[in-house]
Amino acid sequence: MGAVFFYELQGSPLETTLPMLLDKARGQGWRVLVRSSDANLLARLDDLLWQGPVDAFLPHGLAGGPHDADQPILLGDLPADGFACVMAVGGATVTPDEARALQRACILFDSHDDAKAQARVQWKTLTEAGIAAQYWAQEDGRWVKKAEKPAQG
Repeated sequence: MGAVFFYELQGSPLETTLPMLLDKARGQGWRVLVRSSDANLLARLDDLLWQGPVDAFLPHGLAGGPHDADQPILLGDLPADGFACVMAVGGATVTPDEARALQRACILFDSHDDAKAQARVQWKTLTEAGIAAQYWAQEDGRWVKKAEKPAQG
């Protein structure tokens, strides 16, 4: 059973945090889905990942291409089947069944009221289903674990 890590984007924007987390996930050998229902956000993230440093390139693609199954990182609004990790951005969610099947799920959210409220609902849904969860936020430029709930059941 996997765990869900919540990242409140206070000090670093999504454009900084997502590549860092993708690099860590790829370092684990995980195939990653970056999930969002916002096609514009996914296109912006695709552009961002193509413009990163050559020595830190993260191989990826936008869902809907002929080589989706071969992409180590796929950006789209898809089921989690075939992925070890899902990174939910732009208000996307992860179900308890998906979280159980994954090595890791990451919920990245802005600290504004709507996104934070949605993340709280997601935390409650997942932890009440027995999924282990951690909540991370930034303090003085570094990530600090603010809360943790172990797996139950």
